[in-house]
Amino acid sequence: MSKVVSISQMRALEKEADAKGLSYARMMANAGGALADFAMTFGEKNQLKSAMAVVGSGNNGGDALVALTILAEEGWATRAYLVGRRVTGDALVKEYLKAGGEVSQFANDSDFETLEDFLENSDILFDGLLGTGIKLPLRKDAALVLSETRRIFDEIPYPPFLVAVDCPSGADCDTGECAAETLAADLTISMAAVKRGLLKFPAFERVGILEVADIGLPEDLKAWKTSTLDMADEETILKNLPSRPLAAHKGTFGCAFVIAGSAPYTGAALLAGKSAYRVGAGLVTLAIPQPLHAALAGHLPEATWLTLPHENGFIAAEASADVMKNLNRATAVLFGPGLGEESTTSAFIENLLGALDLPLVVDADGLRHLTRVEDWKSKIKGTAILTPHPGEMSALTGLTVGTIQSNREEVALKYAKAWNQVVVLKGALTVIAEPSGRATIIPVATPALARAGTGDVLAGLIVGLRAQGVEAYESAVAGAMIHAQAGLLAEARIGATESVLANDVLESVPELLRRLKNRTMGGV
Repeated sequence: MSKVVSISQMRALEKEADAKGLSYARMMANAGGALADFAMTFGEKNQLKSAMAVVGSGNNGGDALVALTILAEEGWATRAYLVGRRVTGDALVKEYLKAGGEVSQFANDSDFETLEDFLENSDILFDGLLGTGIKLPLRKDAALVLSETRRIFDEIPYPPFLVAVDCPSGADCDTGECAAETLAADLTISMAAVKRGLLKFPAFERVGILEVADIGLPEDLKAWKTSTLDMADEETILKNLPSRPLAAHKGTFGCAFVIAGSAPYTGAALLAGKSAYRVGAGLVTLAIPQPLHAALAGHLPEATWLTLPHENGFIAAEASADVMKNLNRATAVLFGPGLGEESTTSAFIENLLGALDLPLVVDADGLRHLTRVEDWKSKIKGTAILTPHPGEMSALTGLTVGTIQSNREEVALKYAKAWNQVVVLKGALTVIAEPSGRATIIPVATPALARAGTGDVLAGLIVGLRAQGVEAYESAVAGAMIHAQAGLLAEARIGATESVLANDVLESVPELLRRLKNRTMGGV
């Protein structure tokens, strides 16, 4: 995972690092080296060998100049377009020119012919115009250069691959606000840590792929401790997948006990149960209202089934006794997907909560039933995982959806602490928070996941990990990241977000895990 920091936290990190011997010049050299490394790797893969940068007067412009200097020394054709940065008296420009680079200045390019020529003849563009500390609105010269760059991009047949240096120019790295002129990057390489505003809208829409470059900041800096927010990555998944020893049996990987479904929402149980299996649970038991069994059993022959007393297809209050008698093999319990909102099921949940003493995941309708249970927080033993979308979070907290969406991290953290539970606040850029004050953002937003049933898939992934002994917070983070990446994989495979179904996301999980493991082992 990568740390997520505010602008002030990043400045404190750099200041402390400088005081401990890592100079600002060395940080810039490391940042520029990371940019150049990306360009050379990308260029070798795609047979490209030309790059340019739009270079402002700040540190991001300096990073870009260092990168161009390295590339020029490696034989690349390079061009620097300076905005508000002088040629004379600038040591970085001097070094770049010494390496054989080409320079032009915005001040001498009133018709933007040089900018257009540079863009037409470059494979990669480094956006180093503005840094992380900008305030909106933009200065006239910066706004004009960005606007003209967009115009040229729209007119030339093959615009360069756009790499934002630390952040897209014009993005407020604390609030996520963006100038209208801000360019949408193909890739943003954020230095040392992710800037908090990049994981907010609308800035996130301009970021493209988001990667973090190591610029040498020591891990023991005291300033790191002020950041309790992380961004999940692929390594987060691999780190939290349990090992699978050759001598294992199904009991090694636990039993996920899934209480789900009702007459109107038959498929929810199936999606959650399959997902728990796909993420590695050794056994899945589906506890469902009795009338659903005939419709579902043939679709998941690997599961064991517990049919429950019902009222008109909804779980009845007295079903809690049946559940408690059949938990002997269970290692984690999920309830909620597709339960419906009948009062008889609310009574079932209330009866169950007081008796249940297993790792717990509560999703969907289960969350709405919690609101009907007096002092539900005290009835949960241990740390449960609650997975509300904004509407369900509104029902749990009394806050409006608008308030929740405008303060997602703060709301998730506040209630994780107040309830003493792990909270997974679903939606674009899902936030996972735990009572201690730690939180993780999933850096994915796609309409492919805005479809009925995808939440059931997520709940199944989380309980499947929890059943295998993964801790609550780690199960929630890894499950959410698997879910998000599987959604992107389904989107890419199908080719239209409109056509992605929850089952497509579920069926992408094995392919995602295969790719991640093969990448780690050097496979294909």
